[in-house]
Amino acid sequence: MSKDYKSSVFKDLLDKLQQESWQLELLISGFAIFGLFSSLGTIQLNLETANYDSRIYEILIWFSIKICCWILIISLLIHVTLRGLWIGALGLRYVSGDIDYDELKYSPKFTNFLSNKIGSFDKYIASLENYCSILFAISFLLIFYFLAVIMFLVTIMVIVFIFLDNDAEGVWETILSITGIVIILFLFLGMFLTFIDFITQGFLKRKKWTSKFYFPLYRVFSIVSLSFLYRPLVYNFLDNKFGRRLSFVLLPVFVAIFIFSSYSYRTSNYLNIDRSSSENYANPNNYEDLLEKNKDFVKIASIPSKVITDPYLKVFVIFNEHVENRLFDYNENLKPLIDIRGLESEISLTGNNWTRAERRKRDSLRLVYYKTFNKVYSVYVDNVKYPSDFIATTNVNKKLGFETYLNIKNLTEGKHLLKIARLRKRKKDTTNFIAVTIPFWHFKNN
Repeated sequence: MSKDYKSSVFKDLLDKLQQESWQLELLISGFAIFGLFSSLGTIQLNLETANYDSRIYEILIWFSIKICCWILIISLLIHVTLRGLWIGALGLRYVSGDIDYDELKYSPKFTNFLSNKIGSFDKYIASLENYCSILFAISFLLIFYFLAVIMFLVTIMVIVFIFLDNDAEGVWETILSITGIVIILFLFLGMFLTFIDFITQGFLKRKKWTSKFYFPLYRVFSIVSLSFLYRPLVYNFLDNKFGRRLSFVLLPVFVAIFIFSSYSYRTSNYLNIDRSSSENYANPNNYEDLLEKNKDFVKIASIPSKVITDPYLKVFVIFNEHVENRLFDYNENLKPLIDIRGLESEISLTGNNWTRAERRKRDSLRLVYYKTFNKVYSVYVDNVKYPSDFIATTNVNKKLGFETYLNIKNLTEGKHLLKIARLRKRKKDTTNFIAVTIPFWHFKNN
């Protein structure tokens, strides 16, 4: 079939499909909208999990998927609405035919104005048909535009990782840094010129003097932006006056929709549900029973519940890379020569080649790791320091962290404040910084 695209039979088939495509468009739009709305919860959960674990690559992937879903949802909802209006207009035309301005018996001034401004009813139906047909294609084009921006950011991140954030020293460090900066400047220049060419709909390609220096950049950025995948769609839009006008209108419309969707209504000047826990506010993500109910994550630390009836209190401190970096600051012997944190494949060709001496050293350093954590982190209840012995474990969300138990059998009944403090270095000074304050109520079981 791909070799017969110039044949008259294939062209007739395309013409027939164009006329009957509206039924398939509605069917696909309905299923797509349902599927996209159903998947938003899973996508948001994965995005929050990646954000919680500070995995920048996963954040970028799930954020891109979320934005692409919303672009499709908005486009398809507009498409279904316009296609429904088109079907209604067809039904009205079957009953009433074209607009008879003489039958309205308006004055000549209004009759001439309406006939010139509105025209025939068939023209209105044709305009709706054009918008419906082109919206389906432009939805995917907008996704490709967004992915082009994401690919540019990914390229910058890869260059920074390879050339600027490396373990090279001396002359090689200087050479790699200069090379990385030059490549990044080249990419920003190319991105800027590509954006100018995009908003001017091909100005840099029209002039001979600009096309000479822009052509090499265009070839490079066709790979970076993945434009080779959707280039036919772009130029099919640009060679049509209607497509050019619509592409100018739709992009600001989508930007406006995303801006308006960021607004929320505030009901108080002093109260805010997104605040961290304090003496006067209890954030749900500090209580494990509410975490399970709301499917939320621990931000810094958590306790079992707001009301504690046991003679002991479990305290959980979440782990992330920042915690480990702080431990390295207070005990440089923990910092490995080769940092193995980051992306890692589960496929190993060499297997586990740890020697017995290396295993002993690793196990001894792990004990030092726990001791350093207990030195850096301390626990207070009502400003009284409680003895704590944190060990590594996972919480109700299966997230890694450190857990200890406090003896509170002699604690009076009523409201109390749990404070978790950590040592913090500022230049040469070390202070005891309160990382989180969690209010709770203690009542004894009688």
